[in-house]
Amino acid sequence: MSRGPIPGALVIGSDYKSLGVVRSLGRHGIPVWVLRDDHVLASLSRYCARSLPWPATTEEEQVAHLLELAHRHGLDGWALFPGGDETAALLARNRDALGERYRLTILEPWETLRWAYDKRLTYRLAGELDVDHPLTRYPRSREDVLAFDGEYPAILKPAIRHELNRFTVAKAWPAPDGSTLVARYDEARTLVDPDLIMIQSLVPGDGASQLSYAALCRNGRALASLVARRTRQWPMDFGRASTYVETIDAPDVERLALRIIEWLRFDGIVEIEFKRDARDGRLKLLDINPRPWGWHTLGRRAGVDFPYLLWQMMGGIPIAPLRGRPGVRWVRALTDVPTAMSEIRAGRLSVRAYLASLTAPIEYAVLAADDPVPALLELPATAYLAWTRRETSAGQRPARVAT
Repeated sequence: MSRGPIPGALVIGSDYKSLGVVRSLGRHGIPVWVLRDDHVLASLSRYCARSLPWPATTEEEQVAHLLELAHRHGLDGWALFPGGDETAALLARNRDALGERYRLTILEPWETLRWAYDKRLTYRLAGELDVDHPLTRYPRSREDVLAFDGEYPAILKPAIRHELNRFTVAKAWPAPDGSTLVARYDEARTLVDPDLIMIQSLVPGDGASQLSYAALCRNGRALASLVARRTRQWPMDFGRASTYVETIDAPDVERLALRIIEWLRFDGIVEIEFKRDARDGRLKLLDINPRPWGWHTLGRRAGVDFPYLLWQMMGGIPIAPLRGRPGVRWVRALTDVPTAMSEIRAGRLSVRAYLASLTAPIEYAVLAADDPVPALLELPATAYLAWTRRETSAGQRPARVAT
């Protein structure tokens, strides 16, 4: 697909990350359609011109579905945005076929994207670039788990999250000792291919130790960027998701992330996540997310609206260097309120400090004055999603990860 004006955008997935993409583009008058999965928030936005179902089928069928949509609805030249790891991988692996109809916002070929998608490759890359990362082992058997030589607590995590089950939904399972680690491994191998199971020593610290560099890149050079701290997460001691994030100044985070971006010669938007080890102060690489991440809408409030900037770059509009300003906050109230209440009860957070953390400048993940419906329906929609996933975890056939 040639460069030039882009008529509209098709967003795969409908969670709060996708909602952020829809709002980013829709506020600039860009037509946006949503392919909704088991989430619904993005499809409820006033900036969503139309929503259609996204089939939880095979990759081949999903590619055929996207091509058929372009043909049936005249979507040639529309930008195609992924909502998560699996749909980003789908676009990268099928860039030739999909690129005949769409403008792909995953600008990297699969040969590059796989270094971020597969955590086994991510940590191999870290080793090649002399970037610290948590001690990681790749057990081939139960005996390998029994021989784990790292510190405890440890975690089990999947290298990829291709299917939805209680292991992949949790993202990682903690194990305080060897016997628990073996028991959890035995359980995990019933849910995923054993070759995908990794063991890591847990880097100590809560969300405030987790730091991210986010950027829009061209040829391995950052055009727009910010650094953020994951101050609160859910759950607080072992977070699956950010609930409260702040932009900060952290030159060492930026330097380390740029080493990775330059090696990959990365194009597009990316978040690179580290954790600062309290034992030695060193940054340990955790993840590379080459697609919209949970708190990407923080960028808009900080002066770096990542989806719209990506849209402009793809349309051939020059991007002046941008850096997000520090001291800007992002909160997902649905999960941050119970997290903060738990911290207050434990004496680790005062009511005054919590209320002060919610002062301007702040961006809410779902709540928006110009687009109120998603926030009004977020709680019942989340409750329904939790119920359906509990049914899946109880033993129904695993489904693909919702994006």
